[in-house]
Amino acid sequence: MRTLGPYARNVFGVLLLLLLGMPLLELYVIIVVADQTGAGAAIALLVLVSVVGAWMVRRSGIGVLNQIRRRLDDGQLPAKELVDGVLILVAGALMLTPGFVTDAVGLGLLLLPVRVLTRNLLMRRFVRRVTLAAATPGPGSWQAASWDVEAPPGGSARRGQRDVWDVQEVREARQAPGRGPVDPPDVT
Repeated sequence: MRTLGPYARNVFGVLLLLLLGMPLLELYVIIVVADQTGAGAAIALLVLVSVVGAWMVRRSGIGVLNQIRRRLDDGQLPAKELVDGVLILVAGALMLTPGFVTDAVGLGLLLLPVRVLTRNLLMRRFVRRVTLAAATPGPGSWQAASWDVEAPPGGSARRGQRDVWDVQEVREARQAPGRGPVDPPDVT
């Protein structure tokens, strides 16, 4: 039987903690708020926050969709906008979950400065992990290379010791008719 790696165990542990701990935390906060304001006021506040959150999700989502459309019309990859869209989607899901803690996190993600900070942290973490895999390594075949989402419009850039290629350049080079193994694009 295959065992989970350390990364998978950490993710599993965090998910388990969230699935068990968040409902208890939400219940505790709702009880404290209801004790301070009254049950009716606490329920009304939960509904009000959800309605305001839904309006903000719709407004932010439409703005991000317009930005994605503009970037695609300009022939650019809308990487930041797509991450913003995912964060807005997560914020909407959190706003639909009853509770003050998830509403606070969801509202935070809908605020532009918090969303930009979260987006930058996520992109910095995951851009390093995106790898453009190629055919089996060997003479005249493709080697794995890092793909930088922020590569300049020309397609190629140099980051440290690793080559960064534009995906379109790689596709075109691979699909070149009548050519044998192709060397990667020149990155100088």
